Amino acid sequence: MDSINAIVLKPQLHEVLSLVKGFRNGVVYGTKIRFPHALVMTLLFRTGSVQDKAVAILKATKAHARGLAFFVTIYKSLMLLQRRISVEGKNSDLHTFVAGFVGGWFVFGEKTSVNQQIILYLFSRIAMGLVNTVMKTGDFAAPPNSFALFAAVCWGIVMVLFRRDKSMLQDSLKNSMTYLYEDSNHWTSLKTLLWHNK
Repeated sequence: MDSINAIVLKPQLHEVLSLVKGFRNGVVYGTKIRFPHALVMTLLFRTGSVQDKAVAILKATKAHARGLAFFVTIYKSLMLLQRRISVEGKNSDLHTFVAGFVGGWFVFGEKTSVNQQIILYLFSRIAMGLVNTVMKTGDFAAPPNSFALFAAVCWGIVMVLFRRDKSMLQDSLKNSMTYLYEDSNHWTSLKTLLWHNK
């Protein structure tokens, strides 16, 4: 074991092994994030046999884990390549954007339910990050109750979109909102009022 540890700790192998560990971390993180989410959502909302549900859970978990693993590998590989061909020998913001862009295109460019959820998650975090960047660089504080206003505007808009044409909303959001706001208008007995939805 000591000889293997000596090999993996060699500085000249660090860049290549960071790709291996990045791939590994993508698989582990994608699995940790998606499996419990897929399990809960499948048990709550999916119909079908136990086998169908298990397959759906494993398929979503595999897609998320695979996507993150390949994105990390592409991103880190392109950052390494660009650093090596750079005159300065270091990465720039442009290198970072190019590596992220290429990885995003090839790994997450297909519109699947898993990819769509990941991209929507990213988009919301980017929006908050940009707002925080403006606040920090502008050296001013957020106005009082700004988060409450933001929350109220988001909920107001999504409720109008749902009421006017819910087909415009992402499927999991649309299904959740249907369950909350439309299914709650219908029951046939005490059982379907309080215990079962339908």
